[in-house]
Amino acid sequence: MKANQNENEKKNRGVTIGAVILALIIFCLIVMGINSRKPEFFETEKQESKVTGAAFIRTNQLLIEQFAGNWLPNDKFWPTAFLDNIPNFQIGELEVVRYNVRVLRDSLSRMRTTDKLDPWAEGAFTALSNDPYKWWFPSAEKRWGKAYDDLEKFYQGLSTGKSNFYARADNLVELLREYISLMGGVNTRLINAPKRKETVIAVIEDDKKGAKEIELNIPWRQIDDNFYYAQGVAYALYESFRAIRVDFNAILKKKNSILLVDKIIEGLRKCYFEPLFVFNGSTGSIFANHSLNLSGMFNDARQKIDSLTFSLKDG
Repeated sequence: MKANQNENEKKNRGVTIGAVILALIIFCLIVMGINSRKPEFFETEKQESKVTGAAFIRTNQLLIEQFAGNWLPNDKFWPTAFLDNIPNFQIGELEVVRYNVRVLRDSLSRMRTTDKLDPWAEGAFTALSNDPYKWWFPSAEKRWGKAYDDLEKFYQGLSTGKSNFYARADNLVELLREYISLMGGVNTRLINAPKRKETVIAVIEDDKKGAKEIELNIPWRQIDDNFYYAQGVAYALYESFRAIRVDFNAILKKKNSILLVDKIIEGLRKCYFEPLFVFNGSTGSIFANHSLNLSGMFNDARQKIDSLTFSLKDG
């Protein structure tokens, strides 16, 4: 009798443990599923033409607000720590915002390179330079919040005349060159995804140094990481170009480049697709190669950005 009772207790404990494990698994899957959704495009209102730079600043604030509200790359003690797609997407977004704010600090907010740095642009840049994988002392989210606040102060400065935004052709060219460099590095890994491991020529333009060879090593588990990182870059560039179209509208019209910017925006939006699985098939495979599909759209936008720089300089 006692033996049967002990056996029943063991079965009950086993059922309880199994139920707890099952509930934990379901909870983890739900949390991971909720956090695996990519962000939607912004529905930005038309900015006042009187405040030049407002669209650019607000767009970067929206990007920061969007990824800082649920920053995943530094998660360690939550089910989202098992995710890798959206964290890489967010790193791609962050990279574009960093480029934007760096050019804002160095050029867009100053008449000459010898002028004093705007304190709020400098503060935002410094905050965004924090390690994105750091979760304490200080956490990445806290630094992103400071960057947002500093950009808000910069925006208020624009409204009162204490801060400046020089929407000149040369400043836009500098920003576009930064984009081209960033996109070249991203595209190198996309187009070489089928090769996985070898020495390749980087798709980065450098007039002084010429072509650059790099050691490429892409393990199979990183194929989707590169894919989503590139999509994060394309997403943030899409929103950035929408702002550029507003703040640099007069220059773009003068250089007959509005249509070209619209084509860039259209091409970047096409990069926003979602395969069920990110395959890495070769050219003769029955499986798609989503890295190469994304690369085609991504590089087309990059080439148009390159054309835009020539249009701004020579048009």
